Amino acid sequence: MAKMGSSSREAAAIVVVLGFVLSLAVVCNGGKTSSFVRKVEKSGVMPLDSDVFKVPPGYNAPQQVHITQGDQLGKAMIVSWVTVEEPGSNTVLYWSAYSKKQKSEGKVTTYKFYNYTSGYIHHTTIRNLKFNTKYYYVVGIGHTERQFWFITPPEVGPDVPYTFGLIGDLGQSFDSNKTLTHYELNPQKGQAVLFVGDLCYADTHPNHDNVWWDTWGRFTERSVAYQPWIWTAGNHEIDFAPELGETKPFKPYTHRYHVPYKASGSTAPFWYSIKRASAYIIVLSSYSAYGKYTPQYFWLEQELRKVNRSETPWLIVLMHAPWYNSYNYHYMEGETMRVMYEPWFVKYKVDVVFAGHVHAYERSERMSNVAYNIVNGICIPVKDQSAPVYITIGDGGNLEGLATNMTEPQPAYSAYREASFGHATFDIKNRTHAYYGWHRNQDGYAVTADSMWFLNRYYNPDNEFASAQHY
Repeated sequence: MAKMGSSSREAAAIVVVLGFVLSLAVVCNGGKTSSFVRKVEKSGVMPLDSDVFKVPPGYNAPQQVHITQGDQLGKAMIVSWVTVEEPGSNTVLYWSAYSKKQKSEGKVTTYKFYNYTSGYIHHTTIRNLKFNTKYYYVVGIGHTERQFWFITPPEVGPDVPYTFGLIGDLGQSFDSNKTLTHYELNPQKGQAVLFVGDLCYADTHPNHDNVWWDTWGRFTERSVAYQPWIWTAGNHEIDFAPELGETKPFKPYTHRYHVPYKASGSTAPFWYSIKRASAYIIVLSSYSAYGKYTPQYFWLEQELRKVNRSETPWLIVLMHAPWYNSYNYHYMEGETMRVMYEPWFVKYKVDVVFAGHVHAYERSERMSNVAYNIVNGICIPVKDQSAPVYITIGDGGNLEGLATNMTEPQPAYSAYREASFGHATFDIKNRTHAYYGWHRNQDGYAVTADSMWFLNRYYNPDNEFASAQHY
């Protein structure tokens, strides 16, 4: 009898251990890892004589034309371009169907980087624009004129629909071209692009060859000259090269891409905010100081308090290095920033955080890791309906190839992940609902490989009413 009792106790112990192991498996195992089969080799860089890099004809013709929002409300636009032969005119001529032609004057700058000297970089801010209006604009006045157009956003309001495109880590490979084409032909038309960093990857070429900044500007002009791209600085924008005598970080990026940071009280162009339609967009810098008492810390602390969700219900944050990442690439690089700011994101009910850096796609559950401390023993992220969804979309097509090595098992916070190139759209319907879709390059233009209905955290802080779909 004693031997049987001992056996029973051993069996019971085994059951308990097995149960514990199984419970761990439930905790650790997450959502879906896509079974989609795609090529894994690196994508080749498009050669310098590619048609997408073509220099526009004509003497001193403006090139690399790009626009971004020029104030916090959407009534201004920064128009930028480059001339090569001489500075030429800084004037932008603009008009709508309902207004006479007007002029706006800007400034020109140049820079040197090692053995490279830039062209003449122009930045002109057009102000006092009317909402929801199509404007035509001309640059290159006096030499070779080129005409483009853009549409201003609707007036800021809680139920204003608006569709954002999302692209990150684009580069200028053949896959980059596929991504941009896929975005342009998507029937769910994006009206502005939220770009989460890593533009041209010039720093991956010998001596950080800044010619690749020029080719990228010409490559993306076909989109960014017609709709604003909202810029986030990534690690490939740092261009810190003391071995070349280049010790000022972000030099090419800050000369070429201006943002309206002063309009939101920021002291640097790497963190700022804008309002657009029904969204409040906060851009953060993963590669600037963000610890306590730093300028970025003080700014974000004040900025989150200023957001009026009854005016702009959708609170979106952009950054480059993801906080939640289940790939073996760049793992935990965003961890110290997460520790600093995640409690604020939960407190203020941020709807969604978009990041890049990892060259793949991933979407998280609504989870947070702010409860962890050494006393309560909660050491893994837990479900939290006040937390944002974290989306990594560093899959634009960069030359470094896809991040295919994933951690196993898939963690519980990871809802869907896939190593494919693509882009996404975030389609705001009203103050309560938004439809998100991710599009892999290999699919038809109307196909969403991963999608989700978002319920606004401020107006509907409960579970999303519809489950995500994957294809």
